[in-house]
Amino acid sequence: MPLTFARYKHARFSARFPESFRYSPSHYWMAPVEGEEGLWRVGFTKFATRMLGELVDCEWQVPQGGAVAPGQVVGWVEGFKAASDVYCVMQGAFEAGNPALKEDACIVRTDPYEVGWLYSVRGEPEPDSVDVHGYIELLDKTIKRMAETTHAEGDESL
Repeated sequence: MPLTFARYKHARFSARFPESFRYSPSHYWMAPVEGEEGLWRVGFTKFATRMLGELVDCEWQVPQGGAVAPGQVVGWVEGFKAASDVYCVMQGAFEAGNPALKEDACIVRTDPYEVGWLYSVRGEPEPDSVDVHGYIELLDKTIKRMAETTHAEGDESL
């Protein structure tokens, strides 16, 4: 089934977010895998990929079938701009990291909602996940807060 998107624009940042996904306050998306009971894929939102820049490597620290919970570190990613822990936004069992990332980690930025997912979990999204409209509200507040901070510091890059 093709994705439908909600459009978002704020100052110099614009993005499209799949309407059927769930979103975490920590800028991850969660989407059920069609035809796979209870299996969800998780990835970075376009906003998160902009903050990280191009990814060059990733590693997963949880074995297949390992129990995971929201807030748990499940791995890390390294980009040109930053390195970051990857947190779980699901409750359940870790299924796998995306094998395509070992070939081309840049797909996380170029195709974040389909091919560029990070990892999969058999379970359910964290309780404070929101729909696309809730995420857009959260994003507005986040960008406004960042703009206030950068204006105070004299940096207007976002």
